[in-house]
Amino acid sequence: MRVVFAAGGTAGHINPALAIADKIKSVFPDTEILFIGTPDGMESRLVAKAGYDFRGVEMSGFQRDFSPRSVVRNVKAAYCYLVSAKRAVRKILKEFKPDLAVGTGGYVTGTVLRSAVSLGIKTVTHESNSYPGAATKLLSDKADKVLLATEDAVKYLKDPSRCIVTGNPLRTNIPIEERGAARERLGLPDCFTVLSFGGSLGANKITEAVAELIAWEQKTGEINHIHSYGGKNKELFQNALKSANVREDKRHQMFREYIDNMYTCMCAADLIISRAGAMTITELTEIGRPSVLVPYPAAAENHQYYNALTLVNENAAVLIEDKNLTKARLVEEVSKLYQDTARLHLMEQNAAKMRKPNAADIILKEIIDLVGEDKFAG
Repeated sequence: MRVVFAAGGTAGHINPALAIADKIKSVFPDTEILFIGTPDGMESRLVAKAGYDFRGVEMSGFQRDFSPRSVVRNVKAAYCYLVSAKRAVRKILKEFKPDLAVGTGGYVTGTVLRSAVSLGIKTVTHESNSYPGAATKLLSDKADKVLLATEDAVKYLKDPSRCIVTGNPLRTNIPIEERGAARERLGLPDCFTVLSFGGSLGANKITEAVAELIAWEQKTGEINHIHSYGGKNKELFQNALKSANVREDKRHQMFREYIDNMYTCMCAADLIISRAGAMTITELTEIGRPSVLVPYPAAAENHQYYNALTLVNENAAVLIEDKNLTKARLVEEVSKLYQDTARLHLMEQNAAKMRKPNAADIILKEIIDLVGEDKFAG
C-alpha cells in the first residue's frame, strides 16, 4: 500500500496529516508513505522530524489585497498552481504510484488531490477547522471522502453526502492528569488556576490584557496564573506587568516564553484563555476545560472565529473578538466565571462532552472502507 499526503502552511494542517500517517503505520507497518509540500514551508521540517519521506513542490498562496506587490505575487502563484506545480505533482504521483492521496489543508492540498482525481487515485480530504478552507471547499464534490473535525463544517460544503465527522486526530494520546496532581507537579498550590497563551509568537493584545487580569487576581486572593508570552513579547509583557503594578509572585505564578509541558498546564487549569486554532480547540475538548477564546483575526477566512463558535454554541467557551478585547473586558469575563462556579462547572462538562478521542481510528476505518483492507495486506 502506498499513501501520499498533501499538507502545508500551518501546524493545524500538518499535524493531523502526521497523526493519520502515524496511525496507518502503527496498524500497517509496511505501508509506504510520501508527503508533498512546499520545500521551505513548516511541513518540510515537521515531516523530516517525524521520519517520513518528503518531496517539495514550489507553490505560494494568494494574497487577499490588490497592492502592486500582491498582484505580482498572485500572478506567480497562479502560474505555479495552474502550470509548474501541477506538472511537478503529476510527475511525483506517476513515479510514486499511490493507492490513496490524503489532503489535510493548505494550498498544496488542492493541487495534489485534483491531480490524484484526474489520475484515478482514491482521495480523502480532512478539514480540521469548523469553517472549511479553500482546499476543502474546492474538493468537497471531488474527493471520495470528506472528513471533518466538526459538524458545523458540513453546511459550508457542496455535497454533504461525502462528509463524515471524525474529529481531529492527535499524534499521541493526551496524558490526562487529575487537576490537583497536575498543580502539584508544577509546584503550584491547589487553588483556582488560569492558563493563558497566544501561540508560539505570542499575541500583543492578549498579553497586555492578561497583565491587567493578573493584577485583579492578586487583589482577589488565592489564584494561580500560568502565562506564555511567546517568543517576541517578553519585554512587552514585563512592561505591561509594571503598568498594572504587578509584582511576580512565584508561589502562584508561572510566566514563560514557551510552555513545554502544555498538557500538564492545561490539566492544572480551571480556565484557559487562548486563540482558537483547530488543535487548541481539540485539546480543550480532549481535556475538558472551559475557555475564553480570542480568535486570531488574520487567520484565513476568519476560521478561528468559527472554531470558537463551535464551543460557544455548546456553552463550553466565551468568545471575545480581537477587536473587542480590552483589559477591562477580559477581567470582567474571567471574574464572572470565577464567581459563578456552577456555570464554570457546566462549561467544563460541555467541553468534555465534545471530546472525540478516537478520531485517528475512525479516519483509518474510513480509509480502509474506501481502498479495501486487501490493499494494506498486499
